[in-house]
Amino acid sequence: MQKEGGEKIGFRGFNFGCSVPVTTTTNTTTPQFTIGTTSLINGAPSEITSKSSTGRKENRSSFRLPGMEVSSAAQPWLDSQWRDMEWTEEQRTNLMKTVSSYRPSCGEVTRAQILLLGPVGAGKSSFISSVQSVFNGRVTNRAMVGSFPSSFTKKLQPFNIHGQKGEDPTGVVLCDIMGLSDGEMTGLTLHDVLSVIKGHVSEGHKFSPSQPVTCETVGYVRRPSLQDQIHCVVFVVDASKVMSYPKSLSTTFQQLREHISDLGVHQVALLTHVDKVCPETGKDVTNVYKSNIIREVMNKAGALLGMSTSYIVPVKNYSSELNLDVNTDVLLLHAVDHILQYADLYFQDNTTQDTELTKFKM
Repeated sequence: MQKEGGEKIGFRGFNFGCSVPVTTTTNTTTPQFTIGTTSLINGAPSEITSKSSTGRKENRSSFRLPGMEVSSAAQPWLDSQWRDMEWTEEQRTNLMKTVSSYRPSCGEVTRAQILLLGPVGAGKSSFISSVQSVFNGRVTNRAMVGSFPSSFTKKLQPFNIHGQKGEDPTGVVLCDIMGLSDGEMTGLTLHDVLSVIKGHVSEGHKFSPSQPVTCETVGYVRRPSLQDQIHCVVFVVDASKVMSYPKSLSTTFQQLREHISDLGVHQVALLTHVDKVCPETGKDVTNVYKSNIIREVMNKAGALLGMSTSYIVPVKNYSSELNLDVNTDVLLLHAVDHILQYADLYFQDNTTQDTELTKFKM
């Protein structure tokens, strides 16, 4: 596969149009960054003492990630949120209405198709199930979730998010797909990812690195409509693994982002498992935007993805819980609303282009 101008694309050990295999180097030096007032090492929780706004000392447990150190200048907890969020039943209700009533701003499209991309185990399927759980009123696993070292999801699986009981389906489709992997014979290839985004791959297609998508592939869509295409890409990364992801994964993300941007598709990111890096947030999700730990991990995720943190939102998926939590719901729904804003930018861009083309023909 070639970009315009003849530049050849290599991706995760695969070459498209290249005779020389792509090689990557592994960075053996663990990145360092600092948070709070206690050394963070070996993944063990520690107690952090800080002063509250009333002057009283408070002990809050922190979490240690390998390669992380703490400076004496930064405080692990803030008195106010570093992003404004309202944690109320009313806010959950309003966000549910916003998502359930969403319809694409482009007349020829009835659903916004959102593709979730990320490493194996990052929480793509869990996010889909968690969002649907909010509208079901109970925790369910609609998207099959696994805990295997290899990707549990093998096929392209679109999930139309259904509204509350008795309501029509929303205009939101979350597409689950095989996870990115480091092995040369596992995971997705760049060619296949771009084929999905362009709308050439049909629902249920099973991916195999040894059998890339071609025009001869069963179900191949030769002339995809705007409805067949992906309208926003969401990268999903695990907050507890940000420091341990291999350098090659950052290269993978950079290549993906470059070529997806060439297609005019906007990208955002989800930072999952924030409760693992900050146990206090695990106990009370309203702490998520008061935690400097999560803020710094988000900065590292931004560096990994080559993306501004303004595009990244933290989420806590439902995993072992049996009952819903209002604040967890608010965080999940806020993430969906964030995604839909960028999907609408795609529709606005394409509507503008179509209008200009029509005027030119006249």
